[in-house]
Amino acid sequence: MSHLQFSIRPAFASSYNSALVRALTPTLKSASRSFTMSPKTQEPVITRVSELPTSEAKWVTLKKIEYVDQVGKPRTWEVAERKTRAAKAGVDAVAMGNILIHPSRPPATLVVIQYRPPLDAYTVEWPAGLIDAGETVEEAAVREFKEETGYDCKLISLSPVQAADPGLSNANMQMAIVEVQLPEGDEGEGPEQRLEDGEHIQRVIIPLSEFYDRLVEYSKQDRMIVAAKLFHFAHGMHFAKTQKYGNL
Repeated sequence: MSHLQFSIRPAFASSYNSALVRALTPTLKSASRSFTMSPKTQEPVITRVSELPTSEAKWVTLKKIEYVDQVGKPRTWEVAERKTRAAKAGVDAVAMGNILIHPSRPPATLVVIQYRPPLDAYTVEWPAGLIDAGETVEEAAVREFKEETGYDCKLISLSPVQAADPGLSNANMQMAIVEVQLPEGDEGEGPEQRLEDGEHIQRVIIPLSEFYDRLVEYSKQDRMIVAAKLFHFAHGMHFAKTQKYGNL
């Protein structure tokens, strides 16, 4: 990654609990082998923000919705729409919640960290991507996971269609849960990614038992934001384990 010098880290060394808190530190060393991408040359810098005519926009457009509400009053709503929704799938994007299974290590998940210009920050997310024309959601999930992480995966389940940001946009998505089987000799180096030009995606492996606490630590870092769908999932796991509302 050209932004940050993270490592894709085996999540199972004995010193991993303390190492998790320091995972954003470039000098951090793993008890096992680590995988480091190209050193950054600089931090991303926004040089200009300007108005964009929708006729010049490649990915999104703005529309005005005129409607009558529940009491018969005419109203309007401004909405952002993607221009890229695949007709076959009828869905904009898919995110891949994932479980990494190793024969002798606790189950883990792999998150990706990348710079997002709209936020001028690095986001912690599960791998995700847009669905290509002629592609099913299931096909997109396997393809995108391979591209962003380098790992082959097996689709376990697929959620119903979900609203991504219903107050702002008609953008929608589905959540795929995928499983990655790691061999006994895997040390967490990570296979080669297949990134497109302009993509700089860092991979981090986190034990599921530490998922929630790790995301909380990330959220305390400067210029770092945890994606909502990722935190919602982790928070739900944490809530189910820590709150006393019977057998959830």
